[in-house]
Amino acid sequence: MSIFLNAFRFSLSISQICSLYTRQVIMEETKNSVDLGDKKSYAGIPEAEFVDDVDAYMAKLENAGNVDKVLKKLDEQHSKYKFMELNLLSKRKRLRAQIPDLKRSLSMIEKLQNQKEEFETEYLLSANVMLEYSLEDAKQLLTQNISTATKNLGYVEHDLDFLRDQFTTTEVNMARVFNWDVKRRQAAKGK
Repeated sequence: MSIFLNAFRFSLSISQICSLYTRQVIMEETKNSVDLGDKKSYAGIPEAEFVDDVDAYMAKLENAGNVDKVLKKLDEQHSKYKFMELNLLSKRKRLRAQIPDLKRSLSMIEKLQNQKEEFETEYLLSANVMLEYSLEDAKQLLTQNISTATKNLGYVEHDLDFLRDQFTTTEVNMARVFNWDVKRRQAAKGK
């Protein structure tokens, strides 16, 4: 984080300013608290169906007893969960880095407010775009962004836990279908 006090103004690094702006947009989108309803994931991750009765599962019309097709479908589902996990891990890493940066920026604004002088806060969005906030507005924005980032981090942690359960369920399903096929082949050989 680079903070420059110059002519009673300070600026943050471009990446921090862009992330502040992005977080403000995200904050407004998630302002209406996300209600899970009957879902179990904030990100809308589909729940893996546990295969309790493999015979009934394999007899379904879409499976038609084709083990290779079912295993391929389960493997694709597992790969999709892996992709979702990578995205969530990336998001968690970004949020974990942003929260301390936001807190440091808020701390700097509070220090400037304690000096009892009027400052303006400049947020550089790109090479040609800069926003100015009063210290009070900047403090309010950063406080809201910290709250939103912390809440979003909680959502990501929840979804990662949910995703781990889906991995396990999918892997168990794959093993159950594979074992079902082995037993079926052994029974066919024994006849």
